[in-house]
Amino acid sequence: MKVYIKTYGCQMNERDSDAMAALLREKGHEIVSAEEEADALIFNTCSVREAAERKAKGKIGYMKKLKARKPELIIGVAGCMAQRLGDALLEELPHLDFVLGTGQLHTLLEQLEKVRAKHLRFAETEPSPDVLTGMSGHYSGTWHGEIAITRGCNRFCSYCIVPYVRGREISRSQEDVLAEARRLVDSGARELLLLGQNVAAYGLGGDIRPPADDHSPFADLLDELDRLPGLLRIRYTSPYVSYFNRRLIRTLAQAEKVCHNIHLPLQSGSDRILAAMNRQYTRDSYLAKAAELRAAIPDLTFSTDVIVGFPGETDEDFRLTREVMNEMDYAQSFIFKYSPRPGAKSAQMADSVPEEVKEERNQILLADLAARVRKRLAAMNGETVEVLVEGISPRTPARWTGRTGTNLMIHFEPDAAVRPGTLRKVKITQTNPVSLFGKLVD
Repeated sequence: MKVYIKTYGCQMNERDSDAMAALLREKGHEIVSAEEEADALIFNTCSVREAAERKAKGKIGYMKKLKARKPELIIGVAGCMAQRLGDALLEELPHLDFVLGTGQLHTLLEQLEKVRAKHLRFAETEPSPDVLTGMSGHYSGTWHGEIAITRGCNRFCSYCIVPYVRGREISRSQEDVLAEARRLVDSGARELLLLGQNVAAYGLGGDIRPPADDHSPFADLLDELDRLPGLLRIRYTSPYVSYFNRRLIRTLAQAEKVCHNIHLPLQSGSDRILAAMNRQYTRDSYLAKAAELRAAIPDLTFSTDVIVGFPGETDEDFRLTREVMNEMDYAQSFIFKYSPRPGAKSAQMADSVPEEVKEERNQILLADLAARVRKRLAAMNGETVEVLVEGISPRTPARWTGRTGTNLMIHFEPDAAVRPGTLRKVKITQTNPVSLFGKLVD
């Protein structure tokens, strides 16, 4: 069977699609790059933001024309939107064959066979812990590999539906994660990205209380991965600020392969809004933890997520957010305009901030970010940095790209020895407001 997989949303969804492709490939099925070639279409969807759902539904709806030309075509929807809507999707999209929730992704082969053999239409959305180990395959062996170490979330932030569509937080065993890491490194991976809704809570049994200062299963895992022969770099996303205890910070500072970049979601700089979001930290505690991390790792860079226009956000709340963002000097920020998600607690609150105000605040923060990035990059001119080579630049084929351990991308002219997945030294010779350019010096 020829299968086309389309992914919407976050890195976790991309990883799930990669694992689904691996499941199919292991059983002799072919992954194709065009809908017209396929015998089955799988849409792996996101529900975190309304725009992602709307885009996915539009695309799936358009596939009705293709199915009219190919009546035997199987169309399935997987992921968060599938989990949230279930049977309702079958009613809304009558050309849809099956719906596969986030806890049933590992049963994809079984569901495809059920449709093909019995011509059934159905939704499978029951949660199953087997999805953790059942989704550990990888479709492509390259210099970069991704490992989901947790699934689900127990935080229940008021704006978020992840706990409802991905379930409660569960962690894989350390032995299982290390076995997957070894397989990836043996197949050529030189960088691993650890994934989870809250990776720093790995191994804590779903307890949302900050762990004792000397206890961090995530730090234990990083220690083991840091000793893995052949591995050059370890990245992870996303952690929750409260879990950075003394044990974890010490590990991050001492590890040779863990990158010095942390994606640390802020969401708001106002204690009042943070409380309404159920974030369970304050502006001061966030800043204090960031300062503790920077003291231990002087070259550390941060990125973040921020929501503007949360219900009840005033000009003063926004000012406080802007103030924290500038104080943190984030290297990257993902800034979103609030939109209510059905099922999330905040959807019961009045969406009180006008759209034009949300847009204005969004643009102010984006302009601040652009100014910070421009200043940061300009200050690096003349520096020599180590990069992990990623490959040919998609925009300029004459150049290659590499990434620093602090997650900055650099474009450079290759030499005859350049290879993806190798560490090289690059001297920065030119900067512009958004990019770094340099030349190989080793």
